[in-house]
Amino acid sequence: MTEDVSRRKMLSLLGFGAALGFTLSAAVEPLEAEAQTVAQAAPAAAPATTPAAPAPATGTRGRNRRTSRRTTRHQRRAARHGKPAAPAAPAPAQ
Repeated sequence: MTEDVSRRKMLSLLGFGAALGFTLSAAVEPLEAEAQTVAQAAPAAAPATTPAAPAPATGTRGRNRRTSRRTTRHQRRAARHGKPAAPAAPAPAQ
């Protein structure tokens, strides 16, 4: 049993071990998100009289900056091609 192990066989064995390790770690240790979902489902079993209000869509500073840049870019492009610019929706103020 003094068979040499080639690099190809060793790499294959290493990949199989890694795949098996990831599979078993997911099966043995449940994700936190699953545990939170189960914990949050228990209070939701009680009848709710009023539905929850959706969160206001104010956006973040980065999103607002991107929206502003995109609007400006569309206006420049429309002016360059001689087309009227589409009316842009105002960026949500923060």
